[in-house]
Amino acid sequence: MSVRTIPVLVVLPPRCLLLDVAGPLEVLRRANLEQRELRFEVRYVAATRALTCSIGLRMDRLGPLPRRMPADALVLIAGSVDELAFADADRQPARDAADEQAIVDWLRRSVGRGRTVVSICSGALLAARAGLLDDRLCTTHFDCCAELAALAPAARVVENRLYVEDQGCWTSAGVTAGIDLMLHLVGTWTGPACVAAIARQLVIYLRRGGGDPQLSSWLDGRNHLHPVVHRAQDLIAADPAAAWPLDRVAAAVGASERQLSRLFNQHTGMSLPDYVNGLRIALAAELLGQTRLDMDRVAERCGFGSARQLRRAWRRLHATPPRQARSGP
Repeated sequence: MSVRTIPVLVVLPPRCLLLDVAGPLEVLRRANLEQRELRFEVRYVAATRALTCSIGLRMDRLGPLPRRMPADALVLIAGSVDELAFADADRQPARDAADEQAIVDWLRRSVGRGRTVVSICSGALLAARAGLLDDRLCTTHFDCCAELAALAPAARVVENRLYVEDQGCWTSAGVTAGIDLMLHLVGTWTGPACVAAIARQLVIYLRRGGGDPQLSSWLDGRNHLHPVVHRAQDLIAADPAAAWPLDRVAAAVGASERQLSRLFNQHTGMSLPDYVNGLRIALAAELLGQTRLDMDRVAERCGFGSARQLRRAWRRLHATPPRQARSGP
């Protein structure tokens, strides 16, 4: 089996906000455990060999900012705090300013605008100083939006968004939004079943996407902790187009039909057939947006008996017709 590797460089600024690092990187750690087709290889780099993070924890043996990196590397820029909660005496403003400038110079020189960049929280400020956000849509923690706009007047700063993407540059809002962003990225690389399993292990309620006011159907009904229901959902999410009568699913998860039906309604707020149809419509939306398949082929690939059946199911969830899910001309 061929295994794809994504190198990840985690850039740690002075006074880095620990949750900006721990949250997204825990998602990557779980991704390496949940599947075998994609591996994340992580390196932590900084302008100094050691630094103190937001909660006073000393981080040592950090790698230097590399002169070269793989072309497919993902560069993650963590945010920072103004004050260290438990170690104020360790702060040296002049040294911190010099280290921040070293990171900015490195980002401008070695990263540039052609790589995949992910900024967490106020990490966007360093990306802005390096010119990486010019002419791009971006966001950051709500307390930093005005500063971001001042640092990057050519950027299009948006507020009230968990995360946004523009030309391979991903920026996220405050702190835990970095977890949402990393779950989204992992989901695009590995699929919904893997990311749902990661979220369940981390006991995270999967929130909406960056600008989507509604929950994704892939994630809807996952805000619970019942193992039998999650097993049923994992089974269906792995192949929504298959036939999923109640008796088949119940036998696969070791429950009676009556028990599974009751548990599924109780913990997801919907029936099992409604869950299956929701995933099939989500799959149809992806195929309509990413392929030029006609409606009959889309319906067939998603488990519907006909394009008419697809349209009928679509109308239950969407106000606009499926043709509007097409991207491009």
